[in-house]
Amino acid sequence: MALASLMSGWRGPTVSPVRECLAGMVATFALIPEVIAFASAAGVDPSVGLYASFVISVVIAFAGGRPAMISAAAGSVALVAAGLVHTHGVQYLFAATLLCGAIQIAFGLLRVHVLMRFVARSVRTGFVNALAILIFYAQTPHMIGVSWQTYALITLGLAIIYLVPKVFTAIPSPLICIVVLTAIVTVYPMPVETVADLGRLPDGLPTPGFPHLPLTFKALGIVAPYAFAMAMVGLLESLMTARVVDDMTGTTSDKRRESVGLGLANFAAGAFGGIGGCGMIGQTVGNVRYGGRGRLSTLMAGVFLLVLIVALRPFIARIPVAALVAIMVMVSISTFSWASLRELVAHPRLASTVMLSTVAVVVATSDLAAGVAVGVLLSGVFFASNVSSMLRVEKMLDATSGARKYVVRGEIFFASAELLEESIDYDDSAETSGGTPASPRDVVIDLRSAHLWDITSVGSVEAIVEKLRARGHSVTLLGLNEASEALLRRHGDVDATIA
Repeated sequence: MALASLMSGWRGPTVSPVRECLAGMVATFALIPEVIAFASAAGVDPSVGLYASFVISVVIAFAGGRPAMISAAAGSVALVAAGLVHTHGVQYLFAATLLCGAIQIAFGLLRVHVLMRFVARSVRTGFVNALAILIFYAQTPHMIGVSWQTYALITLGLAIIYLVPKVFTAIPSPLICIVVLTAIVTVYPMPVETVADLGRLPDGLPTPGFPHLPLTFKALGIVAPYAFAMAMVGLLESLMTARVVDDMTGTTSDKRRESVGLGLANFAAGAFGGIGGCGMIGQTVGNVRYGGRGRLSTLMAGVFLLVLIVALRPFIARIPVAALVAIMVMVSISTFSWASLRELVAHPRLASTVMLSTVAVVVATSDLAAGVAVGVLLSGVFFASNVSSMLRVEKMLDATSGARKYVVRGEIFFASAELLEESIDYDDSAETSGGTPASPRDVVIDLRSAHLWDITSVGSVEAIVEKLRARGHSVTLLGLNEASEALLRRHGDVDATIA
């Protein structure tokens, strides 16, 4: 069983080794500019991000829970780490990456990933759309204030990417785009930006090492908050990306294994002097779009990255950034959920509001975790509001006993408990059908069509009973289901008849 689990994702009817390798190569080219850009944002040398991306890709290919997913040292993890680098230096970053990996492993073993079940579909759609916008926005520095040759190359690159597959599909069109545009600028030199202009590329193999910092509680106090934030953000992005791939491919993935695998990958990255990383949705979408379905594409993305930055460094240095921009524009267009624009009208307004709010927060802050947090919070508030509005309390007089009866229908929890309390008339005198006051004045609260969910609901029932008894009423709670009665007896002190 363990062997079968280990081999899952390496072979199968949908896994073509040739296609896997080619798709992984496409993902590699899409990785390079983003890894370099985020390394710069984090305040570290490009080699730190590129080496870490190689290590993360190789480890996650074997240990991850979502085949065909591309993970690398970029995304919000790099932005979280920037403050630590600027304040304390890169050695503290390496220590934070090691601790980040250990925390993610612990999260995976503790099954913290189950919290992803509380992320609504509208939040996931907002996450994907916001990321598509950020991917496109990240290309604007390479498209503003540049030469006309750059615009011509980008246009040609997009034409190759979208038109070549109509007549030739053996090789992914982004690879053809890179080869053709690189050949053009090599044969006909022109004033365009190349990969060499983005930063110094590595010139050797990564080597393991241990961070050079004092092993003291003070150092741990500096590193721990950043490590925890990196772990949370990285795990969130990876699990969200895994869910997107699940939806794209119609398959499922092991989120617990992905959590542990990401932790192992980040721990290994820190051990090799790299920055932490997470799932890259843009590159993953590109990988899946061009045939990546198994772990081989993930492994190939990492291995090919090392080959490019070390063995083929001169060739990589000559690649025009316009070719990479064209690929990322294609990834942005493919990532965006265009159907969600139609769904804005068709879906409930609250769901659309959640999606738009997620997009707005992510775009405004460039923080995917913040957008998802706001989306989840709004989803919870709207859900609680909708459910609480379904609570109905009907007041009637029992002609037989003369008791005042309240029939409660719906869910009683923290958002609706106050509505239940406000629906009870505490000063009402129950009367018989003949107009004679009942003695004693009985009140029956019929809960056969209701359910108590939390201690707030228990506290509200307790408060209702106390107020009615203080005014001389006897109270009967009728029809509590087994779970509600158990909750009431365990956490409440209700002096009422339960029937």
